[in-house]
Amino acid sequence: MDYKELVAGALANVLEGSLSKEEIYNLVEKPKNADHGDLAFPCFTLAKALRKSPVAIAQELAEKIDGADFDGVLAIGPYINFRLNRQVVASNVLEEIHEKGEAYGSSNIGQGGNVTIDMSSPNIAKPFSMGHLRSTVIGNAIANLMAKAGYNPIKINHLGDWGTQFGKLIVAYKLWGTPEEVKADPIKELLRLYVKFHEEAEIHPELEDEGRLWFKKLEDGDEEAQELWTWFKDESMKEFNRVYDMLDVKFDHNTGESFYNDKMQEVIDILKDKGLLKVNRGAHIVELDKYDLNPALIMKTNGSTLYITRDLATALYRNRTFNFVQSLYVVGSEQANHFKQLKAVLNEMGFEKSKDMHHIEFGLITLGGKKLSTRKGKIVLLEQVLKDSVALAKKQIEEKNPNLENKDEVAHQVGVGAVVFHDLKNDRRNNFDFNLEEVVQFEGETGPYVQYTYARTQSILEKAKGLKIENETYELSDDYSWSVIKLLENYPNITKLAVEKYEPSIIAKYVINLAQAFNKYYANSKILVEDQALYARLRLVEATATVIKDGLGLLGVHAPKEM
Repeated sequence: MDYKELVAGALANVLEGSLSKEEIYNLVEKPKNADHGDLAFPCFTLAKALRKSPVAIAQELAEKIDGADFDGVLAIGPYINFRLNRQVVASNVLEEIHEKGEAYGSSNIGQGGNVTIDMSSPNIAKPFSMGHLRSTVIGNAIANLMAKAGYNPIKINHLGDWGTQFGKLIVAYKLWGTPEEVKADPIKELLRLYVKFHEEAEIHPELEDEGRLWFKKLEDGDEEAQELWTWFKDESMKEFNRVYDMLDVKFDHNTGESFYNDKMQEVIDILKDKGLLKVNRGAHIVELDKYDLNPALIMKTNGSTLYITRDLATALYRNRTFNFVQSLYVVGSEQANHFKQLKAVLNEMGFEKSKDMHHIEFGLITLGGKKLSTRKGKIVLLEQVLKDSVALAKKQIEEKNPNLENKDEVAHQVGVGAVVFHDLKNDRRNNFDFNLEEVVQFEGETGPYVQYTYARTQSILEKAKGLKIENETYELSDDYSWSVIKLLENYPNITKLAVEKYEPSIIAKYVINLAQAFNKYYANSKILVEDQALYARLRLVEATATVIKDGLGLLGVHAPKEM
């Protein structure tokens, strides 16, 4: 039930047309002080029309309102405050969650429309570092949120398997690499070669030209270049898939940049036909002055393509293949200009769907305040971080619950979940510093804390199985249970907001608040007592469990039954 609608209706009856019901509805808010009530209406808007002070208006209207549907209506300063009928709300919310289960909070906003999500996209021949964590887990959570809202998410791993860096890597391998060293430890050796190339190129700039030449050979189908590139790619995917398995992230399509190598000519032809492609110092560009953007470089002087050329072809392909209603690119904030240029060029090409393409940007992960860089060799391997987190989780489980049967499985769910949750509880646009010791804590605003709360609900429900329930009514009136019920009632609004803003942190912060409210309720209530309110209390525990598990699931975090 929409309780703002209830308040708006009660006010509309006494305002007699001064404001429409819709206008009233949009002004209803939650009081800053929960002691004042559950919903409030500010009377400032009425002051001019009624020629009275907002305080006087609040006082007069509060006396006129029919309070039958509320536990109280009172004027406090310029606000009319409404206390909802706790028993009615508890009954409605807890019954709905019991009936719907994890479908609670779902909607059909998307009506089955396809949403392509370009996410993760690590670079071939480079380690899967902490730097790729954000795109992977934010993209995965957004896909889950889209499904919750009735869309059909299509997760695409747009691998970085094309570009000048492969020309550079081929040069480095031919100069300083051996097959034996690459086979022994592929990613580590390929990274060493990549870093060495950039170090040497600072002394010998001609290496950069050689790298560009070898990439051109790769584009043109040179046999040796193709063979080395395929080998580097196969070895990289083995490592990537190990990490994806740990994160429990799956993709609908693994199509890297190379997939679009034979699809770029169409883009070039359209740009030429529309008179958009200009030659500037031998390079081909599209001028974007009217968008207040620098020209988009489409082809270099040697005829080789760039990210944007491939992304233009990708947009056309995805629309034809998936007929998307939205196309999301979960890519770091530093690429904001690239996506502005991409949308602008597509718009110039007459591609109407450019308006449905969105850059879902995010900030950096730093370690000790320092940015990670593959080029300079300053990286932290994600696989190792996840392993360390799992080990830390297992150590804490050994200390707290040494007799737990499936310790390894739970440690994995807690350790990996801790890393994922820590990322997603931060607003995605913000940078944040990563400290493993803080992440895997069972107390505080962490994933393990929320998981532990869920495990607590399961323990309570298990213990309650032999208890006798006398009547099935919702006699819950204490402030602690009311705090939990209000949060549960708001979950559908929370999921909707998270979808609208493409912001998983809204869900993460919500489940933290729900876990905290429930633990206060648990600390101040005797739940397993055979009295009139036992049924209501157990339904409250059950509903909390349902919503916490669903919220964690949206984030891509498991909810173990025992910890």
